[in-house]
Amino acid sequence: MTGNTTGAHGVDLPEILSRAHLIGIGGAGMSGIARILLARGAEVSGSDAKDSRAFLTLRAQGARIEIGQRAENLDASGERPSAVVVSTAIKESNPEFAAARERGIPVLHRAEALAALMRGHRVACIAGTHGKTSTTSMLTVALQHCHLDPSFAIGGDLNESGANAHHGEGGLFVAEADESDGSFLTYSPSVAVVTNVEPDHLDHHGTAEAYVAVFEEFVGRIDDGGVLVVCQDDAPAADLAARAEARGVRVRRYGRTAGEHAGDATVLGYTPEGDGGTVRISLDGDEFDVRVAVAGEHMAFNAVAALLAGLELGAPLGGLVEGLAAFGGVRRRFEFKGRAGDVRVYDDYAHHPTEVDAQLRAVRHAAGAGRVVVVFQPHLYSRTEAFASEFAKALGLADEVIVLDVYGAREEPRPGVTGELIANRITGTTVHYEPAFDRAAGLAADVVKPGDVLVTMGAGDVTQLGAEILSELDRRGG
Repeated sequence: MTGNTTGAHGVDLPEILSRAHLIGIGGAGMSGIARILLARGAEVSGSDAKDSRAFLTLRAQGARIEIGQRAENLDASGERPSAVVVSTAIKESNPEFAAARERGIPVLHRAEALAALMRGHRVACIAGTHGKTSTTSMLTVALQHCHLDPSFAIGGDLNESGANAHHGEGGLFVAEADESDGSFLTYSPSVAVVTNVEPDHLDHHGTAEAYVAVFEEFVGRIDDGGVLVVCQDDAPAADLAARAEARGVRVRRYGRTAGEHAGDATVLGYTPEGDGGTVRISLDGDEFDVRVAVAGEHMAFNAVAALLAGLELGAPLGGLVEGLAAFGGVRRRFEFKGRAGDVRVYDDYAHHPTEVDAQLRAVRHAAGAGRVVVVFQPHLYSRTEAFASEFAKALGLADEVIVLDVYGAREEPRPGVTGELIANRITGTTVHYEPAFDRAAGLAADVVKPGDVLVTMGAGDVTQLGAEILSELDRRGG
């Protein structure tokens, strides 16, 4: 994967990606890579199973996109692709993947393609079981506020720009590093952030020990002279930092227990304020406040991680603090969808028990005197089976819960594993199990009361329900 060419916009473009075909181009990761390739002057083609709102921008920038996946799509640009880019979700039986192999066209994982685009930049990668999308987004917006124009690739759309990726004119590259399939081991960052380490994605990693081990490998890929930013309050992450430090890696810690090492940021307190809050920090002998315009103490901690990473990238403290205060959030992270009468509707991506717990605690404050109603869709049969009791405990923080059936994504159904597995374990609150997705909006409209905050929650197509619920409430008169 060596060799660069000069793209149409006068920037370095890896030669192997000069005519790239992306299978599943509408996905969060793939569409971001396509955006950067197009900005660097590459010829880009791609395909997906269905149309997507992301295609409007990509087509306007010159991408050729086919709906449906067929071997002949590889010829859409009129020339043989220099490479075909796939994600872990694309199997070798996919007709385009198979055709690329038959024709001898190089096939790259999307992480390999992103790593090629990072070359020549100072790279910050944000990893962790929870919070990596928000932290990556906060860091990106804060650096933009400092006029550094970083390139970035994020697993969600910034509310400020509506984009999940960008080719910047600066020498920085900020990327979300996904541990779910181990593909973040492709990157070699100068600055690595680990927000937390809590076993997940065991369908891929197999055991909790293997999951922790892959983070160990990731930290081992930090560039010589680079730095690890880690949350000291998370015991597995703190252990990871201690082992890294023993190997000579420089570490910057944050959290309530961060201590007083040079460069560590101790969180002295957090004050919720409306839909956001203020976190007070002690850093290098100074105390100051950082305003965060998104709800939840967990988001404030993400902001502190972004602050330390930004300082390591050479940004000024004052500009970073101002940029974090201006951060407007990420699509699907407690995203306000609308109001019908006196009911506010939000959408959130939380799909792990720890994320559900943290977000519902934040929602509780935002709801004020109103109730918290959650429409929750479990994501993956393996995760539902492994964490049913933990999900039930977290969802019990709401006043009323509607549990949908499992969104299987890449997995085949498992006998006895449905949303009811979680619903039957929830105690202390009103619970409904609704396996029929098309009845969920009506049921949600039935249960809400004036003053309630309703959150659709999960990583699947539950995100579609917010608009449907608002329409149903409007039809009924709010």
